[in-house]
Amino acid sequence: MTTPVRALYVHVPFCRTLCGYCDFYSTRLRSDQVAPLVDALLAELRRWSDARPLLFDTLFVGGGTPTTLPADELERLLAGVAARRDPAADVEFTVEANPATVTPARAAVLARCGVNRLSLGAQSFEPRELRVLDRRHRPEQVAETVALCRAAGLTRLSLDLIFGIPGQTRASWARSLAAALALDPEHLSCYGLTYEEGTPLTARRDAGRLQPLDEDTEADQYEYAMDALAAAGRPQYELSNYARPGCECRHNLRYWHNEPYLGLGPSAAGFIDDVRYRNVADTAAYVAAIRAGRSARVAEERLPPERRAGETAMLELRLVEGIDRRRFAARFGADPADLFAAAIARHTATGLLELDQRGVRLTRAGRLLANRVMADFL
Repeated sequence: MTTPVRALYVHVPFCRTLCGYCDFYSTRLRSDQVAPLVDALLAELRRWSDARPLLFDTLFVGGGTPTTLPADELERLLAGVAARRDPAADVEFTVEANPATVTPARAAVLARCGVNRLSLGAQSFEPRELRVLDRRHRPEQVAETVALCRAAGLTRLSLDLIFGIPGQTRASWARSLAAALALDPEHLSCYGLTYEEGTPLTARRDAGRLQPLDEDTEADQYEYAMDALAAAGRPQYELSNYARPGCECRHNLRYWHNEPYLGLGPSAAGFIDDVRYRNVADTAAYVAAIRAGRSARVAEERLPPERRAGETAMLELRLVEGIDRRRFAARFGADPADLFAAAIARHTATGLLELDQRGVRLTRAGRLLANRVMADFL
């Protein structure tokens, strides 16, 4: 018996420029690759829907920057994705965008295709910090893009911000948060800057051309976001995510509860029937595989029950609510308090975890050291 799959992720790798900190698979937009990629994405979706019934209630088109696609190709892709919506469900349909990539024509396409949630990569409202990140937009273009999308009828907005940027201060971080809140987003994602292997940012750090922030300053910025956004009515619900109650990202909650999802596109990952897989991270190779009727997968792993339980515990610890003991036991046949007794005892003793009748969750101090705690659950 196949597991119902209610979440769809589609990866569009194209960007106008490549940011120095990003290690997601992305490439500069090439006009000759656009139509073949859209053809392949829609063909991969048809192949899946021919094999099993598919109706989704969360759809997420990310990248890259999907809104770099020409309006006609963007519409062709989004219309094909939208055709797999569950007509009986309240569907969350998210598209990622960068400031200044959403024209009036593209905003109209988003609205026509039923997109109701925009995830916009603001990252900072400080020009110097944007330069450090190799971002090409100007701060004022964030507000212009938000206004354009609101006018087109997009009802929910999420803004991405980054803290821990070299040279960033608590004052400049506070200004970025205040500027973001002035746009009245329902949701914010606030990520600590990471130095990923092979990125230009990491090369600049290793060459001594920039100085990372010290851990204490970065932790102070993280805690400032927790408090400022809670005071603004957008409490933290996941390590990097904050929302008005009821406006949490339902698609990403599927990831954090380790539920099935279908991933399409070059480098996309998916989790179907207890198999975790990843597609080839090369647009031309992906298109060639789909055209030839072959799988685009380059890696897959079938997860045994104990691995799924450990993964689920680790992912659910990212949530402020933590691991719900009753729900976890119903799913895996064991109370997490028993299954992970040693890890829980170790980290409750140091004040990083708390355990009660309802669940297991990180404390505020534990959120600052989450990776250290979560590793023990695998």
